[in-house]
Amino acid sequence: MSTFFYTAKSPDGKTKAGTREASGVRELAKILNEEGLILTKAEENMGKGKRNFSLFSSSKVSIAEKMLMTRNLWIMIATGLPLVKGFSILAAQSKNKRLKIALLDIGQEVGRGASMSDSLKKYPDIFSELYRSMIQVGEESGTLEDVLNVLSLQLEKEKELSNKVQRALIYPAILIIVMLLVAVCLSIFVLPKINTFFNSLNADLPITTKIILGSGDYIKQYWYLILAGIIVLIAGFSALVKTSEGKKFLDGLFLKIPLVSSLIKKMNSAALIRSLSSLLSSGVALIRSLDITSGTVSNFYYKQALKEVSKEVEKGKKLFVAFGPYQNIFPYGMVEMIEIGEETGRTATILKKLAEFYEQEVSNTAEGLSTIIEPILIVVIGLGVGIFAVSIMGPMYTVLGNIG
Repeated sequence: MSTFFYTAKSPDGKTKAGTREASGVRELAKILNEEGLILTKAEENMGKGKRNFSLFSSSKVSIAEKMLMTRNLWIMIATGLPLVKGFSILAAQSKNKRLKIALLDIGQEVGRGASMSDSLKKYPDIFSELYRSMIQVGEESGTLEDVLNVLSLQLEKEKELSNKVQRALIYPAILIIVMLLVAVCLSIFVLPKINTFFNSLNADLPITTKIILGSGDYIKQYWYLILAGIIVLIAGFSALVKTSEGKKFLDGLFLKIPLVSSLIKKMNSAALIRSLSSLLSSGVALIRSLDITSGTVSNFYYKQALKEVSKEVEKGKKLFVAFGPYQNIFPYGMVEMIEIGEETGRTATILKKLAEFYEQEVSNTAEGLSTIIEPILIVVIGLGVGIFAVSIMGPMYTVLGNIG
């Protein structure tokens, strides 16, 4: 027997969610049908992995959806609305099927007497450890309303930061894609015809012209091999990223690439400082906050640094002293600001200000990087067009002139 999380529809159109044991989806549908319900979605609980069955398409829950849900829940609690009713309203408002079923189930669990933080643990793919830990502290200290406010601001900052970086880098990405598409179209449709023209005249061509025309013929004849090679490279890169050694290598490489390293350092620093500030301001102990924050950063070296800092703080060292050996991966001035925060007893406040500063720095660095990349790409495109013109149009005019 397996345990399923399900959503079902009643004859009057109401949605019901919950958990039920069954040998499979068919038996679950049969059980619910006997109760007058029609199964719309079932998710089998399989520990870390989950197998989905759905009559509707579902998608990953975005930061924007979680931010809106958290902000609305904060407003509901602030106005005195019961949690169970709040989750029911949030589920009705949600357009994401994955989030909707989670909210319905959490509301039912809370209605049965479970704590909100324990109910959130059933959906680790939606609610991070940082989110669940802050909710738990809010429940234990009676400050759930304040914690939800902090969480909504945290998610809002994450969304803003992500949007700024995407906006700054989208134009260079479009330029690169267009440049590659033009090159492919020329190689497949234009160059073979020009090559046929030159061959028919037995023209003596410069080496650059021969290389360009030869590459066009090769791409046209063996495009499937090239496509297969690209797919193999992408698959190999994806497999490499999933291994610990591969991720360590790539994370280290990004930290050494000029221009990119500055953006990577500020992005990771802004994310971990913002998380650490939110946890500390919510009342989570420093060591626990460091352990949780280490799970919020994806870069191997930042994750390792936070784990080591946590061990040193546990031994009795001050936070700024523990961060000292890792100044090479953190922006200049961070350790000094943490020292000021500890000396004044305002660590959480200082970290919050520091996070805001680095988030602005990330935005400025991304825009600066975009400003640098754009003219480089334009120069590369110009060189490509110039080489093509000289290599193809030059010999063509010479041949036509000789014919004349």
